[in-house]
Amino acid sequence: MRRLVGKNFARLRDERNMTQEDVAAATGISQQYLSGLERGKRNPTIITIYEISLALDVDPMELLRRNKKSKD
Repeated sequence: MRRLVGKNFARLRDERNMTQEDVAAATGISQQYLSGLERGKRNPTIITIYEISLALDVDPMELLRRNKKSKD
């Protein structure tokens, strides 16, 4: 699950041309934490997922959605 959220976060962030620093500024979550999240090293809370989804302007489920081709 950690890797899935991390991959989705990285993809969605890139699609919006946002840096980790941009998301950190919008959420108050440290850039170091966001980096660990993208690498699948952090277990995000539901509140973290919600805050990131607001910053990315996506439904929170987009961070949890499994790509049918993915093995995560």
